[in-house]
Amino acid sequence: MADPKAVLSGNVEGNFFVDSTCIDCDLCRQIAPNSFVAADGFSVVGRQPETSDQLRLASMALVVCPTGSIGTREKMDLGPAIRAYPDPIEDDVYFCGYASRDSFGGASYLIVRDEGNVLIDSPRFAGPLVSRLDEMGGVSKMFLSHRDDVADHARFHDRFSCERIIHKADSGGIPAETRFDGEASIELGDGLTIIPTPGHTRGHAVLLYRERFLFTGDHLAWSPNYEHLIAFRRHNWYSWPETIRSMERLLDYRFEWVLPGHGRRAHYPHTVMREKVAECVEWMKRVA
Repeated sequence: MADPKAVLSGNVEGNFFVDSTCIDCDLCRQIAPNSFVAADGFSVVGRQPETSDQLRLASMALVVCPTGSIGTREKMDLGPAIRAYPDPIEDDVYFCGYASRDSFGGASYLIVRDEGNVLIDSPRFAGPLVSRLDEMGGVSKMFLSHRDDVADHARFHDRFSCERIIHKADSGGIPAETRFDGEASIELGDGLTIIPTPGHTRGHAVLLYRERFLFTGDHLAWSPNYEHLIAFRRHNWYSWPETIRSMERLLDYRFEWVLPGHGRRAHYPHTVMREKVAECVEWMKRVA
């Protein structure tokens, strides 16, 4: 629970607040941009929610917060916000919410399919989310983009007996049922394609779904500061030249959505998205 005695100084007065345990994961600013803003390496309440929609989004941000850093001074009914997750993005793709501190607030996604649902990276193992996943058909496969965002994978595996899939180079300490190797793409069926993208980590990989949705882990995201797609130069644990080469490989694929673990989403027609990725590659070469 957020501590009203540890409220960050940048918060405006009112019911919602952010305390000093914030790790600046950015999720609250993505979910409720009218209420939360960046300030001195943290998120704070820049404007108290006024409309019913703003209140709903601020409450959803509170539920998602991986460190429990968002609180309210008055008791609120968070039931609607809790039941909002998984939150639909488009078609059969959902944002799971319930981020985990163990993944530094990384976003997790769900694909609902007749062939079995797919969880992309691991959210926090929270009772309300697990119940909703049960209602939506459980979890058949768990794709882990890389070693940083595995969080509560073991608990989800124990609960749903899902097949965990991760690159061999990032699988140390993770008893995954399926470990793939090398850099060749892998077809999982029903429009699911694994594309190895070494760079951020040696075994990083992204998942393409039906040539529309690209789940990018820590490989690619939209940056509101740069106003274009980026890779994370500061948080590149393996090889920046390999990250550039992996990014160039994505030019061979068609997709409309970039759905990252960290960073902002992007959505463009596939022709425009390809141009945006090409721009990202050129930017990466300049900052190498």
